[in-house]
Amino acid sequence: MTPPAPKTLDDLDFENKTVLCRVDFNVPLDGETITDDNRIREALPTIRKLMEKASKVVLCSHLGRPKDAPDPKYSLLPAAARLAELLGVDVIFAHDTVGDEVQKLIADAPAGSVFVLENLRFFPGEKNNDPEFASQLAALADVYVDDAFGTMHRQDASIVGVPAILESGIGLLVQKEVEAIGRLLTRPERPFGAVLGGAKVSDKIEVIDRLSQKVDHLFIGGAMAYTFLAAQGVPVGTSRVEADHLEFAKKMITDLAARGCALHLPVDHVVAEKFAEDATPTVVDTIPDGQMGLDIGPKTAKAWTEILIGCKSLLWNGPMGVFEWDAFSGGTKAIAEAFANAPGFTVVGGGDSAAAVAKFHLADRIKHVSTGGGASLEYLKAGELVGLEALRRRK
Repeated sequence: MTPPAPKTLDDLDFENKTVLCRVDFNVPLDGETITDDNRIREALPTIRKLMEKASKVVLCSHLGRPKDAPDPKYSLLPAAARLAELLGVDVIFAHDTVGDEVQKLIADAPAGSVFVLENLRFFPGEKNNDPEFASQLAALADVYVDDAFGTMHRQDASIVGVPAILESGIGLLVQKEVEAIGRLLTRPERPFGAVLGGAKVSDKIEVIDRLSQKVDHLFIGGAMAYTFLAAQGVPVGTSRVEADHLEFAKKMITDLAARGCALHLPVDHVVAEKFAEDATPTVVDTIPDGQMGLDIGPKTAKAWTEILIGCKSLLWNGPMGVFEWDAFSGGTKAIAEAFANAPGFTVVGGGDSAAAVAKFHLADRIKHVSTGGGASLEYLKAGELVGLEALRRRK
């Protein structure tokens, strides 16, 4: 059973207090230009509510993978500027993250001020969950709020260290994520269908096992499918097969049958001779030697769609093929359309799946599109995240 959520914004006292809010402003940049500001927009409801409740709002985030030192390429200054535009207020950018100067900057600013700290990952203490770095962050505020769902599976100082020091809770985005995924894990309406794709069975062994105990229909596409098909003795040509996971696939096929869960694997495929965008696609029922599967075929997409439309709860994590290449995107698009048209409760689990529904302009027709691919997978697998656990430990 999924544990109860930590305190929410309504449970915390912000009056005349400074709040430190962990957000996910890890946005894609082209130089200093943000090419997709969705993560900033997702944080706006929490930021606006904190602006109403707290005296001062201090936002912290990581961006990219700097090597534990300041790097202008990974500065959060463009994110702070975009946030100011979206909020329609001045946002104070701190050119450092912790320390006396940052504390003074916050203390000297008038009530109502909003701050963005420089990149947390400019300090090795962030990724190392260094207690001293967590203490320096906590010294900037009176209350802590985590609204960065996409990083809540990481043992970072800003995620697990600060909640040990300050009164803490979750923001509106994290609350929405926890409720949506938790609903599927604990009280799904049935029938419940889950679609899993992506490249590796090894990445999703525990998710497959956990979901197989909860769903009525399990659909496996993407390169993962070829390991399961190979385990059944089905020819897969030169498709990617994880030989060291064939036994797991065989056991899972047996277990699913014993649990009364229907396993759906592709019955036709879009194949090519090479893994390349300009490869010539061919639709086949059986993959011949010298060909590799790069997408589920139209028969599979049609059959799966008919079942998915009838499910009352749906979860999707992982593409059906190389959807970034138009010639091999048909299967992923078909699943995205099925989720968009399904009348039930639909959840898309972040990462490539979220990118796919965005590419096909269907995100607004999905009940919930997660902002965290890795975090949503971890939550599905374990029913818990280290960031949530750290917050829940607060009395």
